[in-house]
Amino acid sequence: MKIGILTGGGDCPGLNAVVRGATKAALRKGWEVIGFKDGFKGAVEGLSRPLTDRDVSGIIIRGGTILGTSNAANPFAYTIPPLGSVEKPKDLSGQAVKNLKKLGVNALVAIGGDGTLNIAYKFHKKGFPVVGVPKTIDNDLSATDVTFGFDSALTVATEAVDRVHTTAESHHRVMVVETMGRYAGWIALRAGIAGGGDIILIPEIPYRAQDIARAVADRRKRGKNFSIVVVAEGARPEKGEMTVTKPAPGSTDPIRLGGVSYKIADLIEKQAGVECRVVVLGHVQRGGEPTPFDRWLATGFGVKAAELIEKKQFGRMAALKYYSCRSVTLAAAVSELRRVGKGCQELRTALGVGTSFGNSKIIS
Repeated sequence: MKIGILTGGGDCPGLNAVVRGATKAALRKGWEVIGFKDGFKGAVEGLSRPLTDRDVSGIIIRGGTILGTSNAANPFAYTIPPLGSVEKPKDLSGQAVKNLKKLGVNALVAIGGDGTLNIAYKFHKKGFPVVGVPKTIDNDLSATDVTFGFDSALTVATEAVDRVHTTAESHHRVMVVETMGRYAGWIALRAGIAGGGDIILIPEIPYRAQDIARAVADRRKRGKNFSIVVVAEGARPEKGEMTVTKPAPGSTDPIRLGGVSYKIADLIEKQAGVECRVVVLGHVQRGGEPTPFDRWLATGFGVKAAELIEKKQFGRMAALKYYSCRSVTLAAAVSELRRVGKGCQELRTALGVGTSFGNSKIIS
């Protein structure tokens, strides 16, 4: 048996732990392991390297991925020159399968988020044996209780919220902390709760400028001369759109977000008359060492992926259910995004301590 491993989409802490877990589990079964470079680009262009026990030794604590990654290497709509272009994407999935078979790869472990797993599902439907491992700091895959990378990103975001408290209080300012979270607000929501945020703005609850300003003003009337606002990059106003900095053609999601925090700061200064400062966390949330939880989870997912291959349970994804590594179909994994729902525990918790969501209609 020879298996291939690749890491696709945005990087995050824990990727190396999965590569290590899957590789070590496979080697203990007497299999060979090949790592494909830069996500599906490696499969399309035949860029690979063997993975041995020495190659994965000590990488569990490292962020990023030793294999490299890409969020623009979709084999079914390839845009990377010279084989493809943004203007004329090409379906090179057949070439990818040909390369995999030429190398003697019997099954592929695809580690990634919604985009990567959608591609993996297409390869499964095409007839190539593949299993998936869920990665995303946004925690927005509905078929697993949690994705690895989320806890590490949440830790960074929470520490940032903690740190701005003292300067906000000292200068009687409003501090606006912008987290990642394009379509799901889990990082902003949990970091806002854990860091004691006063206002949390997420994609699932469109905000109203007057309600944000009123929340700040109400705190000042109660003698609280500072406020902490935690906003996800995908937050948008009622009857408005997300804040897009520029298009990103060729990417799995062809828009680049950013800057909503500056809009929030501007409206607070104009409508509430309070000085604001902005902290945009950006890719800081993706970097650095994974937390112990993410190392444990990622290792378990890697081992589970090897087990799925051994049992020939292809077209499935490793998942965490009730703190146990199980599996679900790739079809279920990519069927819908896991977003913050109106009745979720986190939302009830935040509302229970008086947190504003920038919309007075959200009261329970």
